[in-house]
Amino acid sequence: MTPQIKIADRLIAPGEPPYIVAEMSANHLGDLERAFAILEAAKAAGVDAVKMQTYTADTITLDHDSPEFVIHGGLWDGRSLHDLYQEAHTPWDWHEPLFAKARQLGLTLFSSPFDASAIDLLETLDAPAYKIASFELVDIPLIQRAAATGKPLIMSTGMADLGEIETAVRAARDAGCDDLLLLHCVSGYPTPVEDSNLLTLPHLAATFACPVGLSDHTPGSAVAVAAVTLGAVMVEKHFTLRRADGGPDAAFSLEPEELAALARDCRAAHAALGRVSYERAPSEERSAAFRRSLYVARPIRAGETLTLDNIRSVRPANGLAPKHLPEVLGRRARVDLAAGTPLAWRHLE
Repeated sequence: MTPQIKIADRLIAPGEPPYIVAEMSANHLGDLERAFAILEAAKAAGVDAVKMQTYTADTITLDHDSPEFVIHGGLWDGRSLHDLYQEAHTPWDWHEPLFAKARQLGLTLFSSPFDASAIDLLETLDAPAYKIASFELVDIPLIQRAAATGKPLIMSTGMADLGEIETAVRAARDAGCDDLLLLHCVSGYPTPVEDSNLLTLPHLAATFACPVGLSDHTPGSAVAVAAVTLGAVMVEKHFTLRRADGGPDAAFSLEPEELAALARDCRAAHAALGRVSYERAPSEERSAAFRRSLYVARPIRAGETLTLDNIRSVRPANGLAPKHLPEVLGRRARVDLAAGTPLAWRHLE
């Protein structure tokens, strides 16, 4: 059986066009109207879904001033976890209007819950799927709670080793998850292209017998397109209206035109995969007329010997195939042959 899941009646599986998810995350910048605009822009860009995140600063960390609660290095150097998540979170009272807006647009919206209370909220909104973020892959009770809803479950694997992924997958399946998809992920913000290790994708799919995709934090869309050629059935990418507007996630987010190009190019890459085929493609039919064949290069009189001086392999393809050149050289013409005549067996003695 082909590994597959379904989100809001959209089949996500090998052989289907890749499912493109725009991650809003903190790019709403604390403005509900901007969050609405992100949904509208994502719909216009042609994605399949938008994903948000459901947490508060107090459900994801502690408001504490010790060094381990401060980020050291990277994009958010010097910021406390509580301060960062206070800025980045999506207020819970926004969730209902955001889900209503998505329904109005005909756009699928789902979320990453970060604790059981987030799942409780999302269940009241009939969220169609849940995603476990990379940092939460080690939170087995959270995975079990999400799996117990019976909704499709997507899990990101950033920072996890193979054993941790196996533990998370077993927990999800034992808790009742029948529709599981794993996202290969590198949790660098941003991720250098050379850290992507996309060859992990087919191994992940084979090891856990489930569909796989990519949660991508690299610049641009090249890595996402490459992932589709290696079997990614879902691509998730952070999305903002304008990087220049700032925000915690702006540096590794795509703008609307870039997101549209990513969606278009990922689907084109999938269409290009096709099947193993050595048949002539329909688009080649006209070109076939201009393959090489044997032609009379200068006038030949009846009885004259065919040589490399008067017979050549040239385009187009109306004469004998070039492979017959050794067979015709040295034979005599049966009739007079004008230059430009496609050579045929009937012309030879």
